[in-house]
Amino acid sequence: MSARQKLAVWGLVLAAALRAESPEEKMRQTMQASAAKQAQAVAAMQLSIARQRAALAANAPPAAPPAAADGFFTLAWPARNAACDPLPESELQPLIAQAAAKAGVDAQLVRAVAEQESGFRPCAVSDKGAQGLMQLMPATAGQLGVKDPFDPQESLVSGAHLLKQLLDRFGGDAALALGAYNAGPERVEQSGGVPQIPETVRYVQQILSRLPLP
Repeated sequence: MSARQKLAVWGLVLAAALRAESPEEKMRQTMQASAAKQAQAVAAMQLSIARQRAALAANAPPAAPPAAADGFFTLAWPARNAACDPLPESELQPLIAQAAAKAGVDAQLVRAVAEQESGFRPCAVSDKGAQGLMQLMPATAGQLGVKDPFDPQESLVSGAHLLKQLLDRFGGDAALALGAYNAGPERVEQSGGVPQIPETVRYVQQILSRLPLP
């Protein structure tokens, strides 16, 4: 190899080294690493949801009457006294998006809970007294500062905030948070998992089934 060729090779090596050490290159590598970590976190959450679905399906108990309410949460069947039409999609979708963003939770999770709880009917009232789109019990609504439980925006914002509290309490585990939304966090903590109450197991299964598959 001639001296000129050697100099050309060393020039290429030096240029590559300078690029690797440049601030722009370091920033690009940092962004790529961050994106990879985020993708891994999303994949892990989706895998967790899939496992939760399978575990709940395998361990579903036989049918039995629902348990009594504890004042803040209620084990009631889906709202029957709903003498109004579901909220139009054009109005529902932005309200869900706003409520989810404000609370810092997945909009699809908020939507799935609202659908399960009330069928998107803002006037819904359950046999146990839960009210509105997110079917908040009066004591829970009062604790969350709800003024009008039948106002769609207020119900969605408060329900999303409650979901966020439960997700934080149970380490981001969607199944446990949903079990707590239905049966109360104390029952989840006492049972060490989703309470093996038929209605609660079905409730969690049905909501998880509405979330995107991994």
